[in-house]
Amino acid sequence: MDATRREALVGAAATAAMMGAAGRAGAAPNLGSPVKTLFWTATITPCDKSLKFDPGAFRDILAWYKHCGADGVVVLGTSGEFPSFSVAERRQIAETALKDKNGLNVIIGPGTSNIAETIELAKHAEDHGADGLLVIPPFYYNDPATEGLTRYYSMLFDKVRVPINLYHIPGTSEAPISLELLKSLSHYPNLAGIKDSSGKVEGYRAFVEAFPDLNMRTGTNNNLEQAFDHGMGAILADGNVFTKLCADVFTAWRAKQDYKPALEKLRNVQRDMRGMGINSYGPMKYALSLQMGGPQTYQRPPHLDVTPEQKAAIKSALDKIKDMA
Repeated sequence: MDATRREALVGAAATAAMMGAAGRAGAAPNLGSPVKTLFWTATITPCDKSLKFDPGAFRDILAWYKHCGADGVVVLGTSGEFPSFSVAERRQIAETALKDKNGLNVIIGPGTSNIAETIELAKHAEDHGADGLLVIPPFYYNDPATEGLTRYYSMLFDKVRVPINLYHIPGTSEAPISLELLKSLSHYPNLAGIKDSSGKVEGYRAFVEAFPDLNMRTGTNNNLEQAFDHGMGAILADGNVFTKLCADVFTAWRAKQDYKPALEKLRNVQRDMRGMGINSYGPMKYALSLQMGGPQTYQRPPHLDVTPEQKAAIKSALDKIKDMA
């Protein structure tokens, strides 16, 4: 009788698993936003002078992005210095962003080098109302096998239902997101898409053409034309310093206007500020604080503070942009 009962239980569990897999395979993707072509700022994480996370400054920064026209934010991505914060700190940072989203679509980055903490942070974000996740592959291990990455991500997909985006940033993670990996995970309805921060034109084209139903967001503005042509969104670190200029591009596109003059303006301003270190953390945070009219915020080592020379150059450039506007 015990054996019969055990066989019945095993059979029932197998049937349930098969039905669950079939249900997942047939379900429409959950992309985590009502439309795909949105502009997310890959937000910085502000620290005070003692290098502690500053929740008050963070709330003000998120409100600034909203005021300037961003549709959403990605919290604790690369621009957010996610490896520089402990698990407890990352929980606090996520909670601060999610407590009052102020109409922003909020995607949280829970990725770590180990699956246990990645799942822990992902479940925490889901429980606190995240609209989605952006999950970097387990970094440090160079170019792991697709089968290993499939198992890693499957363990996460099996634990959360919030939409998950895979983070393609091979120059940093040393673990690229491949078409094969995406195909191996495509039966999960909460596979929302990717962020492609490689900047590769041909690589991004392959992504958007292979997965038109997902949101294959570009992480670099050199691929914005392709993103728009395929109805995809973007997650941009440029949004920290050039929030309104980025938002203007999306506003024009959504209004079915010619967005290219706004995009050219964005690129021209960025070109003028090249050489000021604006893509590094100290100068980026300083430029943002100047535009907001608030106190300077700081970054953790090994990233360096903005120099006096950079401060002068950034202030002069931003004053020029303000006069142009």
